[in-house]
Amino acid sequence: MLLKIGSKGDDVKKLQIKLGVESIGTFGLKTEAAVKEWQKKNGLKDDGIVGDVTWTKMFSPEPQKPQIVKEDVVITPAEGLNIEKLKGSIPDSVITQISETAKKFNITNNLQLAHFLAQCAHESGNFKAVSENLNYSADGLKKIFGKYFPGTLAESYAKQPEKIASRVYGGRMGNGDETTKEGYKFRGRGYIQLTGKGNYTKFTQFIGEDCVSNPDLVANKYPLASAAFFFDVNKLWSICDLGSSDDVVTKVTKRVNGGTHGLDDRLAKFKKYYNLLK
Repeated sequence: MLLKIGSKGDDVKKLQIKLGVESIGTFGLKTEAAVKEWQKKNGLKDDGIVGDVTWTKMFSPEPQKPQIVKEDVVITPAEGLNIEKLKGSIPDSVITQISETAKKFNITNNLQLAHFLAQCAHESGNFKAVSENLNYSADGLKKIFGKYFPGTLAESYAKQPEKIASRVYGGRMGNGDETTKEGYKFRGRGYIQLTGKGNYTKFTQFIGEDCVSNPDLVANKYPLASAAFFFDVNKLWSICDLGSSDDVVTKVTKRVNGGTHGLDDRLAKFKKYYNLLK
């Protein structure tokens, strides 16, 4: 294995996805700089060249933590987080995602986790919705997306989710125009809906799996991780660290929602999860 300036191919793409740089398959100056930074952080010679030692350390599987089996739910312990106390209060399918998500996004305390789960639970209807529902009536379209449906246009789009999303999300958030149908392909998915080709591309670069070619991965494999990615990008963890008061929950809500819609439910969920996790 030897990758350096000028190298090309799938191994370079894999490397770039791992490092979070644009995965174009050509090893250039940005990739070299990212390699040097990674090598330095991991105690290797920071020469910007990916040989066998760097490659093996970068991609070798990490040792597995011991697991707890609690009523047929496997819980991998996460340092400092009382995940097992959530059993029975949130779905088992969510519990099994928490430890890995916490590790990837450096969720380091129960206060952060309670804020995060409260917002996810509200936004997804108690962790039930992992894909955006766009089956709007004509009246619904006029109310929610009025500017995209002037006059009587809504009548010809009503109850047609693919057409609706292609129009509403077309030509923005990294999507092609309405005719490409990318607005529907990259509709909202995950517990806090990841939306738009641009965001799917950034998430792909972070998570290391191609969610652009297979966007349903966000809904089926990464609903919690994609929500944590939203928290990360929007710098919400530092707000969570401000405390457990109603004022802090309100600040988190405004960053997630753009307003205070559903605040009472978000407050109730936060208090429930925080009391369990403490």
